[in-house]
Amino acid sequence: MVNETPHWLQQMEPILETLNDGVVIADDPGQILFVNGVFEEMTGIPRGEIIGSDAHHLYDRAEEFALVHAFHQKALEMGRSRKEFLLPTKGGGRLPVVISVRAVHGHEGERFAISTLTDISEQKRTEEDLRAANARLKENQKEIEQDLALAAGVQRSLAPEPFLWGALRVDTFYEPAHTIGGDFGLVEVFNEEQLNLLVCDVSGHGISSALVANRIYSETITQLSNRAPLAAVLRRLNSLVIQYIGAQGFFFTLAAARIDRGGRTMEFAGAGHPPAMIVQPGASPAPVP
Repeated sequence: MVNETPHWLQQMEPILETLNDGVVIADDPGQILFVNGVFEEMTGIPRGEIIGSDAHHLYDRAEEFALVHAFHQKALEMGRSRKEFLLPTKGGGRLPVVISVRAVHGHEGERFAISTLTDISEQKRTEEDLRAANARLKENQKEIEQDLALAAGVQRSLAPEPFLWGALRVDTFYEPAHTIGGDFGLVEVFNEEQLNLLVCDVSGHGISSALVANRIYSETITQLSNRAPLAAVLRRLNSLVIQYIGAQGFFFTLAAARIDRGGRTMEFAGAGHPPAMIVQPGASPAPVP
């Protein structure tokens, strides 16, 4: 049996029909007294099949109806409440909505629940798309980290190891500031008569700097094996970078030394790198002349 529509509700109906959200008004026992046109569109169920019934008519699943009924009672007791729900639609579908319920009192003390329902299906689709995108990003990040670990291992292999060469001892230390970057060092013996020492720093850090550093490294090995003078080696490297790699804001610095077997002579060449220092027993460090 449908209760008589309260006078205040009759006055409000034209306004409720203009809202963009679905509206449902029920009495204290839970009988539905009014739904607006938007609610009809959201559910696909004509209001004539809804008004006069309770939520049992919409929720054919007992557990869902129990949640709705508990929410309805809580809203009446507390005056208001808000929650996400799945609204049943015609054909057995479920529409994600946010439902806000406010309790009002009639002139004779009776209680009514005014519920507004906002369709959040687009938001849920966006959230799902975002979760899928994040999952893809995590997978890509994992692949990048694996590639970086491999690249770091390759770059560490370019770091020279300390060793003895006749009366000379070469000590080295390499501590990268980033996973990979553009620094490398070179210690190479040529025909057991000359020792080549070289350090290089490519601007920036990351994959691009590491690739450039490896290209310069391979070209340096080629030039040193030709026994070219160090100044010529540096000029060749500079030309190589300008011709094939040069980019605005990119640069590299380099310092190289060549020592003969007896340690009597040393050839030195530098290009933008901090000056090399010579330390002799009992004397202060001095830059290479």
